[in-house]
Amino acid sequence: MADLTLKNVKKSYGDVDVIHGIDMEIKSGEFCVFVGPSGCGKSTLLRMISGLEPITSGDCVIDGEVVNHVPAAQRGLAMVFQSYALYPHMSVKKNLSFGLENLNMPKAEIAKRVNDAATMLQIDDYLNRRPGQLSGGQRQRVAIGRAVVREPKIFLFDEPLSNLDAELRVTMRREIASLHRRLGNTMIYVTHDQVEAMTMADKIAVLRAGRVEQFGTPLELFNTPRNRFVAGFIGSPPMNFVNVTRTGDSLALADGTVVSTGHTHLNDEGTDFELGIRPRSLLIDPDGPIKATVSEVEQLGTESYVFGTLATGETLTVHMAGQTTVKAGDKIALTPDTDGIHLFRRDNGLAVPAFAA
Repeated sequence: MADLTLKNVKKSYGDVDVIHGIDMEIKSGEFCVFVGPSGCGKSTLLRMISGLEPITSGDCVIDGEVVNHVPAAQRGLAMVFQSYALYPHMSVKKNLSFGLENLNMPKAEIAKRVNDAATMLQIDDYLNRRPGQLSGGQRQRVAIGRAVVREPKIFLFDEPLSNLDAELRVTMRREIASLHRRLGNTMIYVTHDQVEAMTMADKIAVLRAGRVEQFGTPLELFNTPRNRFVAGFIGSPPMNFVNVTRTGDSLALADGTVVSTGHTHLNDEGTDFELGIRPRSLLIDPDGPIKATVSEVEQLGTESYVFGTLATGETLTVHMAGQTTVKAGDKIALTPDTDGIHLFRRDNGLAVPAFAA
């Protein structure tokens, strides 16, 4: 296990800056997820930590040692790639042992590590097969096993589940989380899937355009997003947003509908905001102040999603437990749960302090 600290880490390709001074501390044994849209810099940041990509400026510190110029093979890290990166002509057993053999490790130790990893990951029945004879999930287990046998200080995962089908992704993310609990190593995991981030992480770093928008626990990011981007990215289905203006201690939608905030004051000088509210915090209520026309309904048996359109043309998603008789074309009224209201400034997207605490 090891601590990892990034100090004002930057990356440029010529005149193009792609990572803009990232500061972060990941404590020993934590499972940290880098999440963000495609092109935000999360894989580049992971490759800089691994040593596969040079750092333009700043420091990458592992267990108190600056490793900027330490070769990747000497950093004590192990990386699992999206593409598995297995040797197709080698057996599973050989894929697991090959890196250790190159380190001239004693054969008895190699055999023990390979057998232990194969048993842990339930691939001991496939040791004599080649990767081409395995399913996608089995190949991913082999790729993880190749990292496990090295007994690294830190595991690095670069979107390891993106090539798997939806059902297998759920199974594999549970297995990786279980592996973390058993081994206790520091793990850094890159994904664009915020559900993976929420279900697996101790800490999440939300990245956008080479910057960390917010770093914290999954529930910190869900409950108190720092800005509109984080609020909209974390949570499934995503948060609803509608334009509002301040009317005393209440908020007015563009059509004049007044919504009570549940707060005695708004600690902000601006008047133009976006109201954010999660689908689970909108309640269908005959006396609700917000009027909408249902455009679509998704019934999933144990839960339902109702999609509505306001008179302003803005859209809202409502998450309901169980089943519903609401159908497309219906007129509905909605009441927001005031505990679930977030407010963001329209000029810079930052959360309004009265709602951010």
